[in-house]
Amino acid sequence: MWGHPVVVRLAQVGRRLRGLDQRRPWLLDTAVVAAVFLLFCVPDLVHDGGPHQLRVRIAHLSGPATVVWQLALVLPLWWRRRAPSATFAVIVAVFTAQWAAMVWLRADVALLIALYSLALHGRLRHLPWACAVMAAALGVAAVRLSSAVFFGDALFFLASAATASVALGLVLRIRRAHLAALRERAVRLEVERDQRTELAAATERARVAREMHDIIGHNLSVIIGLADGGAYAAELNPGRAKEALQLIAGTGRQALGEMRRMLGVLREQRQGPELSPQPGVADLDELCERVRAAGPQVRYRTSGDLEALDRAAQLTVYRIVQEALTNTLKHAGTRTRAELQVAVQDRTVLIRVQDSGPPDGPGAAPPNEEGHGLAGMRERAALYGGTVLSGPAAGGGWTVEALLSLTPPADPGGSAP
Repeated sequence: MWGHPVVVRLAQVGRRLRGLDQRRPWLLDTAVVAAVFLLFCVPDLVHDGGPHQLRVRIAHLSGPATVVWQLALVLPLWWRRRAPSATFAVIVAVFTAQWAAMVWLRADVALLIALYSLALHGRLRHLPWACAVMAAALGVAAVRLSSAVFFGDALFFLASAATASVALGLVLRIRRAHLAALRERAVRLEVERDQRTELAAATERARVAREMHDIIGHNLSVIIGLADGGAYAAELNPGRAKEALQLIAGTGRQALGEMRRMLGVLREQRQGPELSPQPGVADLDELCERVRAAGPQVRYRTSGDLEALDRAAQLTVYRIVQEALTNTLKHAGTRTRAELQVAVQDRTVLIRVQDSGPPDGPGAAPPNEEGHGLAGMRERAALYGGTVLSGPAAGGGWTVEALLSLTPPADPGGSAP
């Protein structure tokens, strides 16, 4: 039924009328006053005297006097939405005075419209008082009609009409409040969706920044170390200088390949396969070789089944080792010695990187403020409920130690199988 063309057209007309009412509310107020006057006031002017079938003594008024009573009842309806309580008070006063003077007017329907408007637009705390005043005014009308109609029947009919007006106003008020709540909820959900999108974008930017730091920072440190060594060896041993240049080219190609792979996975539609898989523990040997080529002596030891780690855990181990060795190369220089230990025991992974520092002095200590490097290592370790500790070693140099937990976090709302 709701898809019928007539219903759709009526809905469109209703939306246009609501839009027009929002722009020019006085048009609807004037139309209501004009409609009530044409439907209920004009018949009294044409056929004077009220219902002749009822044996009721009705006061006969002249045309101008009738128009005055009618305007006093109908004109206040123009303010029924802006001042519903005041409009109802004026109309109920005119209604009571009219029936006290035993004047019969069809324009009394304005009282029901005023009560309906109060229930729809007015303050709810005024409604009980308005109903009490309405009952008193209807009682006056029922008493005046008691000579022709039983008082109880007249009062019941009038009270039923008033109850229907209040009920219709309250139903429309509740419906409007419900629609307003739904619109507010839709707006709030849209805002929350935008906020989730922004948070996801911020998280992705942080992840990309961390990956770029790990890739570029490490490879540039290696390239700088190789370039310094090649420049020093160019005068003494040209063959070593050529070897350094070849290592620089290889390291640069690898860094470029990793950046292409990482940027490729950010595209929504990839036209080809990834250039290379994510690095894992099997690539730690190659990582150590690149660092050794830059000058430092790296000793690599493992224990436990590293290959049993999943791909995400292997990537985390690789990036932490890569950042720790990069810091060693950056702060301890190219003539330091570093020991790398990766141990898997039970459901934990221990990563330990300790360098001996530069041979001719303490060297430059890592900065006090954390950059992307140490913060990135801690974020990666936090994904596995782990920690990262760094600081000067007892015998000199610097130590970075990370402990990862491979046990999945317990579900607080779940139950044991």
